[in-house]
Amino acid sequence: MLIMGLGMQLVAWPDEFCRYLVDAGFYVIRFDNRDVGLSDKVSVDAPANLSLAALRYFLHLPVSAPYRIDAMAADSIGVLDALGVKAAHLVGASLGGMIAQTAAANYPKRCLSLTSIMSSSGDRHLPNASWKATRLLLSRPPANASVDQLADHLVRVFKVIGSPGFPAPPTMMHERLSAAITRGYHPEGTARQLLAIMASGDRSALLRTIGKPALIVHGDSDQLVPVEHGIDCARKIPGAKLQIIPGMGHDLAPGLLPILAEALIGHFRSASGAPT
Repeated sequence: MLIMGLGMQLVAWPDEFCRYLVDAGFYVIRFDNRDVGLSDKVSVDAPANLSLAALRYFLHLPVSAPYRIDAMAADSIGVLDALGVKAAHLVGASLGGMIAQTAAANYPKRCLSLTSIMSSSGDRHLPNASWKATRLLLSRPPANASVDQLADHLVRVFKVIGSPGFPAPPTMMHERLSAAITRGYHPEGTARQLLAIMASGDRSALLRTIGKPALIVHGDSDQLVPVEHGIDCARKIPGAKLQIIPGMGHDLAPGLLPILAEALIGHFRSASGAPT
């Protein structure tokens, strides 16, 4: 089961990547997290105040949120329930990695293995995103922006946080992002997901309870979630394996897909006791 990151829809898992897994004999599940894509949107009385929440977060004060990561992890188990799947290999990217980690810890019988990609434990002692990435992510597209303008904005974001060793063609990026925006664009939900991350805080103690085979994948060029976060996760999850990919940033660039698929397929088979 593939769990996507902050504000991203199930289509952010490229079809090519899913085909690698299917061709290897696996049944692949993708879904939209709550508050994005075609999933239900959370109803609240007022929009998220990210500036206030960020201030409280950096002052180590409690952050209020409509939901937290544990609720999103419960959602993922609900997807398995709806499909009649008893247990799955849980794979998450970025926020999706946090969700997958939490599901593996809270629902061990539903988890065959864990793969956490470009994610974090939430430990406050770890390095922050680069200033350039932070500044760009906090920027906003023009009010009433068209699909093309929104896609242009996101292309600029991914040029900064993406993989310098695996550059994605801008035209392809624009086409894929335009299709995703047309399918479902809900920035208010993205803001609430970000609140969930801040409100959930440090999950280091939870990671130490994970008893399933775990693979941590991170890029050495990640400007949004620096590689130290991946190293930290591998240290805190008992027996976890760490794979650092040179030139990988915070995306699933086309050139990365066969590398990631090979790593995941080997991990799944090892966790199942099958020959790799």
